Amino acid sequence: MHKIPYLIAEVKTGSPFGYHSDKSWDELFEVASSVGDMISVHTDPRWSGSFDLISRAKGLTDKPILAKGIHENDDHVRLALKLGASAVLVVGRLPADGLRSSCLLEPTSLEQLKEFLSITDDTQRFVWNSRNLIDGSKRDPAEFKIARKLCSGWLCQASMITTPEDIEPAADAILVGEHIANFSSLL
Repeated sequence: MHKIPYLIAEVKTGSPFGYHSDKSWDELFEVASSVGDMISVHTDPRWSGSFDLISRAKGLTDKPILAKGIHENDDHVRLALKLGASAVLVVGRLPADGLRSSCLLEPTSLEQLKEFLSITDDTQRFVWNSRNLIDGSKRDPAEFKIARKLCSGWLCQASMITTPEDIEPAADAILVGEHIANFSSLL
């Protein structure tokens, strides 16, 4: 049996890469809420999300909520926090200093991870996504191990986790999305 690190369970009904869940948002929320330490809710319409879903989720649970999306500007981060998100995923950029402690940063490359690490302090939380968000393709699995060597702090493994066997032992957290229903049945 694999040890399950901090589990961010995602409510994901669709993606721009062809994924469409056969379960409703409510059904997926119930699964995510039953197994997750934190619940990830999409804010980006490309992933069938909206900012309104943060408020909806916050009204259904006492668990922390991750606003998941690209969040291209700090106004998006502030809005997500105002609506009740406990943390906000920010992809490919650094938010303002005053917002970073509320953010999980997802660099788009190992080079960007190095850059972010040189600017942030050791309390910053990072997400390494095994999926390329431009085309949905799978990244080289060895990249997580490289990211882990670069980042000695908190690092979350995201995407391509279908079973507990897919979890990198060095991950501090995992984010399970489209496979959360099946993954939960294996716990």
